[in-house]
Amino acid sequence: MKIYFASDHTGYELKGVLMAHVRDLPTPEWLQRQGGQRYEVEDCGAHTYDQTDDYPDFIERASRKVSRAPAQSCAVVFGASGQGEAMVANRFPGVRAAVYYGPASRTQTDASGDVIDLLRSTRVHNDANVLSLGVRFIDEEEAKRAVSTWLSTPFSGDERHRRRIHKIDAINNKNAPTP
Repeated sequence: MKIYFASDHTGYELKGVLMAHVRDLPTPEWLQRQGGQRYEVEDCGAHTYDQTDDYPDFIERASRKVSRAPAQSCAVVFGASGQGEAMVANRFPGVRAAVYYGPASRTQTDASGDVIDLLRSTRVHNDANVLSLGVRFIDEEEAKRAVSTWLSTPFSGDERHRRRIHKIDAINNKNAPTP
């Protein structure tokens, strides 16, 4: 599976740390069953630290690549809050970006009553393929745990979740400007 990384100056340093971390991760069992090999990492920028750069320039690159193959790729993007980065990513067809700031303060259960954390639910329920990290809210170790958990969590494939994702895609397609 191809994993794209992108950040402006705010997440520049953490991006480098997490790219190295992901290269060392074992391939999760669910991905092996689908014929997936080790993670292949690509840096979509920033490639140098520039305090005046703008996150949309880099997040667009990663998001466009995920949009071309949303079932075979994903991205981890970084920003101060992660919100703007997710907004950019979600402009692309087939991209479903989720923001992560850190662990939830209370336990969450899904419709079946199973306990599930907020980070895992973005994969299990929404098949999120972009994780946007708010770097001002989490430290390096939490970011490593988050990315490891997110990448190792498969989409459930439940019919109700597939149906909802198709509806999201239909809204996106319906609202796309015509040439």
